[in-house]
Parts: sequence; C-alpha cells; structure tokens
Amino acid sequence: MKAGIHPNYREVLFVDMSNGFKFVTRSCANTKEMGTTDDGRELPLFKLDTTSESHPFYTGTQKSVDNMGGRVEKFRNRFGKTTGAASK
Repeated sequence: MKAGIHPNYREVLFVDMSNGFKFVTRSCANTKEMGTTDDGRELPLFKLDTTSESHPFYTGTQKSVDNMGGRVEKFRNRFGKTTGAASK
C-alpha cells in the first residue's frame, strides 16, 4: 500500500441533532469534534440533521398527499381523464 494517499478510515460517532440518537460506524468523514459513546469511548463526532430515527418516512409520521384536504381528488375530478365513449 502506498503511504499518505488513503483516507483516515476509523470508527466515528454519528449523532442525530433532532433527537439525540447515537450510532457508531466506520467512516472517512472529516470531523473536528470528539464525542463520548454510551459505553464511554471517546470517538470523532459527526453531527447529522436527520437519521432513520427521526425522518418522517421511516418513523411513519409522513403525511400522504391523498389525505390533505381532498386537493388531489379535486384535481382528478377537474382535470382527470374521462371514461367511456369520449376516450375511445
């Protein structure tokens, strides 16, 4: 292996800033801060805005467009394809 050309691949502590969820994985992410894991290890810290623990799609709190006051149904009624003899 050639020295000095490979990134620093090490364990990094990732923290979800919206809810405090922490997880450790190996990464090359550049960090300037250090953080402490639940078991007391001091690791490089990388702060995230959202993770699978806080993202609406993964938590089941995502709102469906179909349930937003009937707007989709109004659109379909107004501009939807017609059925029957006109469409043949």
